[in-house]
Amino acid sequence: MKAKIILITVLIVAFLAFIFIKFFIQDRQNAAGRLKIESSPDAGVFIDDVAVGKTPFDNSGLKVGEHKIKLIPEGKDTKAVGWEGKVSIYKNTTSYISRELGTSQLTSAGEILTIVKMKDKPNGQTGSLTIETDPPGAIAYLDNDEKGVSPLELKDIPTGDHELSVYLPGFFRRIQKIKIETGFQTQAVFKLAVDQFHKTLPEELEKQKQKEATAESKLTVSPTDEESSDEASLNTSNQIEILDNDLGYLNVRSEPLVSGDIVTKVNPGETYEYTDTENGWYYITLDDGSVGWVSGDYVEIVE
Repeated sequence: MKAKIILITVLIVAFLAFIFIKFFIQDRQNAAGRLKIESSPDAGVFIDDVAVGKTPFDNSGLKVGEHKIKLIPEGKDTKAVGWEGKVSIYKNTTSYISRELGTSQLTSAGEILTIVKMKDKPNGQTGSLTIETDPPGAIAYLDNDEKGVSPLELKDIPTGDHELSVYLPGFFRRIQKIKIETGFQTQAVFKLAVDQFHKTLPEELEKQKQKEATAESKLTVSPTDEESSDEASLNTSNQIEILDNDLGYLNVRSEPLVSGDIVTKVNPGETYEYTDTENGWYYITLDDGSVGWVSGDYVEIVE
């Protein structure tokens, strides 16, 4: 009798061990996700130091976990630099890498998108989004609506397709289409490329001073009252015009920072007088008497 009990116990333990190995250990070992990679120009793809093909690359059976990815530009005449980074693969989800390979790391850009299951229960048909940028401090927009400064997390985003963009003065804007899934979090990591032709406020002011100095040198030694009035007007004219941009408006902020509170909005083509400048921002006075700061990236000094 005792021998039968021992035998039954051993069989039960063996069966449970089989179930555990079959459905937990092996299932976890065989778990796979999808990885898509695009690049410009085309590049050879290496995963964990093993050559696996070239871009555009699509593998739906990549083992779950963290992998090292390396992109080597193809073509004898290309001057583009390669890229190396890490990406996490999650079970039954897609991770996406997009890279624009420039002539240096400073002029290269791209994004990595990964999708993970949310820890908390979603609020209805919603998901969440995290945004990181290199360098940090970029303004993040979702469907052309400003959401804050990176890094940041957005919750309760309606399920469906959305447009995500990030912008930092002195760098090119990045725009990416994303799809929010119910109960999942999309993690977006952007690398921004330096805009080598970006004009800073000091450069604009120096250019304006040179123009004023040239105009002043053309005045006669004994100007008439009318000429004196024109000269005074030239030297005291401090106006800017709002330039067009992707959003169709420009935010006026309480501080000369992208994180400053939004006071109001102004429209392209409008002109305002500015009374102060700081770190590439103009302090303007609006028609209703309110005041605030606007970014010098979207304005032009009126001559």
